[in-house]
Amino acid sequence: MEYLSERIKSLSVSQTLAMAQKSRELKDKGVDVISLSLGEPDFNTPDYIKAAAKKAIDDNYSKYPPVPGYNDLRDAISAKFREENGITYSREQIVVSGGGKHSLINVIMSVINPGDEVIILAPYWVSYYDQILLAGGIPVVVEAHIENDFKVDPSQIEKAITGRTRLIIFNSPSNPTGMVYNRAEMEKIARVVEKHEGLFIISDEIYEHILFEGEHVSMASFGFIYDRVITVNGVSKAFAMTGWRIGYIGAPLWISKACDKLQGQFTSGVCSIAQRAALAAIKGKDDSVSIMKDAFLRRRDLICGLLKEIRGLKVRVPQGAFYVMPDISYYLGKSDGIRTIVNSDDLAMYLLDKAHVAVVGGDAFGAPNCIRISYANSDDLLAEAVKRIGEALQKLN
Repeated sequence: MEYLSERIKSLSVSQTLAMAQKSRELKDKGVDVISLSLGEPDFNTPDYIKAAAKKAIDDNYSKYPPVPGYNDLRDAISAKFREENGITYSREQIVVSGGGKHSLINVIMSVINPGDEVIILAPYWVSYYDQILLAGGIPVVVEAHIENDFKVDPSQIEKAITGRTRLIIFNSPSNPTGMVYNRAEMEKIARVVEKHEGLFIISDEIYEHILFEGEHVSMASFGFIYDRVITVNGVSKAFAMTGWRIGYIGAPLWISKACDKLQGQFTSGVCSIAQRAALAAIKGKDDSVSIMKDAFLRRRDLICGLLKEIRGLKVRVPQGAFYVMPDISYYLGKSDGIRTIVNSDDLAMYLLDKAHVAVVGGDAFGAPNCIRISYANSDDLLAEAVKRIGEALQKLN
């Protein structure tokens, strides 16, 4: 007999991680699977960052670190915010955590009471929804569609706000769509927030350095809502450091203190060696970030061009991150004579079984007519993956 809490029963398994696990299981059986499911750069962590971690071991960084992070790391993050984003966060307003996901749950658990409503913009990153549930909050989904480049209109947000709305989660460049809101679009959303006292906004900016067009704009740079924005970022994507697990926030002081308090009871300070590596990453001045971005841009152009040639797929070219989210509505209801594609999850499993390509169904992202494809892979494998996808889709009628 299992006596699980209602809290854990309410959570879904992360579909990105679940699909990655299924593809690994097939690979272990000798199947040639091309995985385009995880949001993970296929580059290695730059050497100067690894060198800093090795030095940290030799320098005996092996004791408990401060709960919110080492002072010099928080000072470096403060300088980064000031120089790159035009935002002023003092050391005390910054908390370093075990990845951006940890940073997000710290904030959500610190400000959301049971019954509070949290607006998320679909397509949304998979964990937003379940983290809100974990805090006892109520996710309120505002939908965007491919015809509008997966961007919501501020009027949609305004209509979704009620007396119970406490938080909006905003993400640009976007996971899963790769779309980017420009300054004018963001200011209109900021003005909506400004009108509602007690309404806060998390700005998830983890993909800020993987931007192909325009400029990255931080939501907190709009001074009229600065004190109601929590900026979430980290080193995972830009520096190919997913496994190092370092994220951070800049926030109003009362929120950063709350996250410090919560983290002190859950995890305490995060890995001391990873923090020293993160310090090197944030202060580093080599060209590894631009090299990775150039590769992602080349891959974006490659995969989007190939996907557009497949009958029935609708494709919008993303401006950032390393994802593309084709609309697969054309294939819903179609069959290969054995199975019928009812939803996007069915199509993702069909592609895994028949094409041996792992993608993620859009249902988990609040986009049931789409699939998410990560193009954080080599040019040759991307071309082969799209070839396999096209051949498998041709069998659906």
